[in-house]
This record gives sequence, structure tokens and C-alpha cells, in this order.
Amino acid sequence: MSWRTVIVSQQAKLDYKMGYMVVRGEETRRVLIDEIAILLLENPAVALTGCLIEKLVEKKVRVIFCDSTRSPTAELTPYRGSHDSSAKLRAQAVWDAETKAAVWREIVAEKIRQQYVFLLSLKKTEEAALLDTYRRQVEPGDATNREGHAAKVYFNALFGKSFTRGALDPRNAALNYGYSLILSAVNREVAVNGYLTQFGIFHDNMFNPFNLSCDLMEPFRVLVDRMVYTMPLPSFETADKHALWKLLEQPVAIDGCRQLTANAIKIYVRSVFDAINDRDPAKLLFFEIIEDG
Repeated sequence: MSWRTVIVSQQAKLDYKMGYMVVRGEETRRVLIDEIAILLLENPAVALTGCLIEKLVEKKVRVIFCDSTRSPTAELTPYRGSHDSSAKLRAQAVWDAETKAAVWREIVAEKIRQQYVFLLSLKKTEEAALLDTYRRQVEPGDATNREGHAAKVYFNALFGKSFTRGALDPRNAALNYGYSLILSAVNREVAVNGYLTQFGIFHDNMFNPFNLSCDLMEPFRVLVDRMVYTMPLPSFETADKHALWKLLEQPVAIDGCRQLTANAIKIYVRSVFDAINDRDPAKLLFFEIIEDG
């Protein structure tokens, strides 16, 4: 089972040999490809051989390329995610609108519940109570935008009433970076399961290639929020980015088992597809925070 997040920060040549990714830089290191879930190439001077790319695609490793500022800028996405992707794409194109609305309601309600639990742990009881009210008011398709109302209360409670998500500051930079990591992990699972990230169940922006992943990632945003809340951020530096990568290896509970976040995302994403295809939102599986994790 793949579980490792591998980050290559320095100039290096990456190639393939006998099941291993070989990293040739100042030192030569080997990583078993079967263990790699995500490969982050932070340095634009990293070179990959065609043989390695072939194996990374075959093993469904999510490869993320960064620009000169070490910010994610592109991903390696295979043409084929599963052996029956054609059938899955036909099904995705005609997913039942009522079922999508019902599933979106559950996703939004779960996102707000996770925010509520976090605020409660911080003893922000008044704001938490308001979020719990919003959670109970979520309608199919979130027609009354309880998600948006909850977000305003939530972020003001965390970072103060002067905080806005659109501001250019280190805390927003950290949030955005962390969310991009969750999005990438969800992209991987959508592709592995044979679906298109472009066709969402709620998001439908014609300029967004990840509409579906943006839908599915919502409950996991709180993991980023929890980490960023505890980080001193006079600025947002490389060390802070590396710290955020650890959230994918954070233990959580899902379906009665303890899992790493990356694997919990895998289980959750599959449950969403089961819920939609079987028209049964009760099949959704959400994670729980392990407070001592």
C-alpha cells in the first residue's frame, strides 16, 4: 500500500531501477515506488527519466511539480485511471441530480460539523453553537448557503474579525498551500477510481479543472485549519510548507479503523462514488479526529 510523501528539494536526477526510484543528487538514495503515494518536486531543476515516469503512472503515484517559489504549479495526470474508466465516465455524465444534491448536503454538513468540533475544542462555545445551528439547517444542494455563513463565523472565531480569506498574508498563504495538498491527494483518488476531476457534484466552474475534487475535499480542510492555527507565521517559508506536508501522515479514524490521512482520503472518496452510484448517501464514510494523534 502506498503511503509515503516524498519531497525532492535539491537539484537531482530521478530514474528507475528494479522497483525503486533512484534519486541522484549530492547523495544517491533509493525509494521503493510501491510505498510512494505523492512525489513533490520542489526544485524545477529536478529531471525525471521516461522509464521512471512510466512506472510512476503505472503505480498511480501523484507527481506534483513546483515553480521557482516552491509552490505547486502542475501535476502528472494519467489518461487512464482504471480498467473500466469508460463505463465510469458514462455513469458520471448522467449522475442523478437529486442524489448529487443529497450527497452535497451531507458533505457540507460534515464540513461544518468538523469546524464545530474544532471550535468547541478551543472553548469558543458561542461560535460553535452557531455552527451547530447552521449544520442542522443545511438543505439538499445547500440551497441556503449554510456553508458560506458558517465559514465567516468560523474564520473570525479562529483568526479574529479582521481576518478575510482573500487577504495576502502568511496565514492565508499557509491555508491555501495546505488546501492544495489535500486537493492533490483527492485528485489522485478521483483519477485512480476512473472518474474525471472536471465534472463536480456542486462546483461547476468552466475554468476549474478540479471541480469534483473541490467538492470532495471539503471535510478535510479542517486538518489544515488545525495545523495552521498552531503555527507562528510571521512569514510563510519552506520549513512551514514541509510541516504542512505531515498532515497527510496524520492518524485519523474512519470506518472504525485508525488510518493515515492519505489512506482515509482514499476510503472516503470511494465511499462518495458508492453513495452516488447506488443513490444512497448513507454509504458516505467520514473521518474523525484522533485528539491524541
